Amino acid sequence: MFEEKIVYFDSPGPENTEDVLKLALVRAKNRGIKNIVVASTYGETAMKAVEIFNPKEFNLVIVTHMTGFLNPGEQQMSEDIRKSLIAKGAKVITCTHALSGVERALRRQFNFYGPVELMANALRLLGEGIKVCIEIVLMAADAGLIPIDEDVIAIAGTGFGADTATIIKPAHTSNFFDLFVREIICKPRKSRDEA
Repeated sequence: MFEEKIVYFDSPGPENTEDVLKLALVRAKNRGIKNIVVASTYGETAMKAVEIFNPKEFNLVIVTHMTGFLNPGEQQMSEDIRKSLIAKGAKVITCTHALSGVERALRRQFNFYGPVELMANALRLLGEGIKVCIEIVLMAADAGLIPIDEDVIAIAGTGFGADTATIIKPAHTSNFFDLFVREIICKPRKSRDEA
């Protein structure tokens, strides 16, 4: 048994990003974790992460929104930002969201929620960032960018920026129930609706 500190931010949002990244760095060093997975829509959080998690020391994986998330054929992260992140040593992945995918089309077309989107909504009870942390780890594992036999730190947020960090035992999407959230490093106390 051991005790570990969890930081709770009063509200979700991008104002927590720098603190989240610094808290995650301390925990990564304390636990010897070398794989860091970060959600970033436009690249601002990713650019901050690449400065804090030196890609020569860490396997830094940036997970973007899927292309077409807002508008068909549109990628929210610019190609210039993507190229800059890669040039600095980060890996950048864009793929279908693990906890929505085809089920989002069913919901939009037929007003039908499938089990995967129901699971995603249940995970949001712990916070949007917790759900996204789990999702991006699945996506990074499926892309082969992180090992599944080592713990990783996942960093995500509620809308924009980062407000949540976790330590996760990864798994592939096809083995979803092998994934395990080992530790919560930080998260907001309030939901997006309360903020």
